[in-house]
Amino acid sequence: MSIHVQILTRTGCSLCDDAEAVVEQVARSRSVDVTVTDIDSDPDLRDRYEWDVPVVLVNGRQVGFHRIDPGRLARAIDARAAAEA
Repeated sequence: MSIHVQILTRTGCSLCDDAEAVVEQVARSRSVDVTVTDIDSDPDLRDRYEWDVPVVLVNGRQVGFHRIDPGRLARAIDARAAAEA
């Protein structure tokens, strides 16, 4: 099983741009797949996360929202990798 990081964003969100940069920085030295999903493209996601973007999920589990802490994200990815080893 691979580690998947998903960033839930929306157009025009400066915090979302910041979150993408943090995820890119943390993911650079780790073996993870990263996807970016615009919540406005999916009514269910928009209803659920309307005021909470950006949201970062690691293998479907939320590890942060609004301002993404790189240390917390790194720990979440590393813990998931250790659990799969």
